[in-house]
Amino acid sequence: MSAATTLSLRHALLALLVVAIWGTNFVVIKSALATLPPLLFAALRFTLAFLPAALFVARPRVPLRTLGAYGTLIGAGQFGLMFIAMRNDITPGLASLVIQTQVFFTIGLAMVFGRERLQRVQVVALALAAAGLAVIAWHTDAATTPLGLALVLAAALCWAGGNTVAQRAGKVPILGFMVWSSLFAVPPLLVLSLLLEGPSAMAQGLSRSHWGTWAAVLWQSLGNTLFGYGAWAWLMARYPAAAVSPLALLVPMFGMAASALLLAEGLPAWKLGAAALVIGGLALNLLWPRLTWATRPTT
Repeated sequence: MSAATTLSLRHALLALLVVAIWGTNFVVIKSALATLPPLLFAALRFTLAFLPAALFVARPRVPLRTLGAYGTLIGAGQFGLMFIAMRNDITPGLASLVIQTQVFFTIGLAMVFGRERLQRVQVVALALAAAGLAVIAWHTDAATTPLGLALVLAAALCWAGGNTVAQRAGKVPILGFMVWSSLFAVPPLLVLSLLLEGPSAMAQGLSRSHWGTWAAVLWQSLGNTLFGYGAWAWLMARYPAAAVSPLALLVPMFGMAASALLLAEGLPAWKLGAAALVIGGLALNLLWPRLTWATRPTT
């Protein structure tokens, strides 16, 4: 690891590019959902995240059950549920915000399975985020329904479950982990697509697909997954986590801005206030331990 504690300009721009990709990706998802059924779209995403990358990226030395659990939770859980919600029941901007509550679900799972204790500052952070979600729930309408909000929260819980599985796997090459776990996301997504969406809807979605649809699928696989996670892991290997991880707070900002600019999603005061509460809670949870450590008197 580099001795540097702050990112160089070039590496800071790389990190900003990654979070911009992750944030604007919600607009890309919405565009593909206009053609493809959600579960089929997710299955295609993970198929192309596995192949052809698996030919060049070695399988990490972790048990198959670990790869299977992670792939199922992230594929069928996180993205399957989120894609279903984003088709008709939540706007891309709010989806990019609500899905970040995975941080608090991850803390909750750590308390249950790792017997970690909730710190006072985390209680405050959780209260801020919960207040933001309450504002969103109060303003549900035809564009963001209670079902959509519930589905994205369930997706965030699945993401947190995936985080718990990955944490228990120990230090593994993150790119290889993402590529090979993608294989295990495909079968449950295809089965669920057949059962819930039906062969007719799957065939119609594929027949209606055009170059823009396939570009969106490839962007999910290559841009968002392989480049995004690969570049992020590369930065995390060279800098302290405190220098890199706070930039992830910009993901919902990029998501909401992109949805407003490209899809004309409105940004009324209540939505901005909800975003400020949720992002404030995330920032407090992430930055407070580092701030208290930095201000601790030296002996």
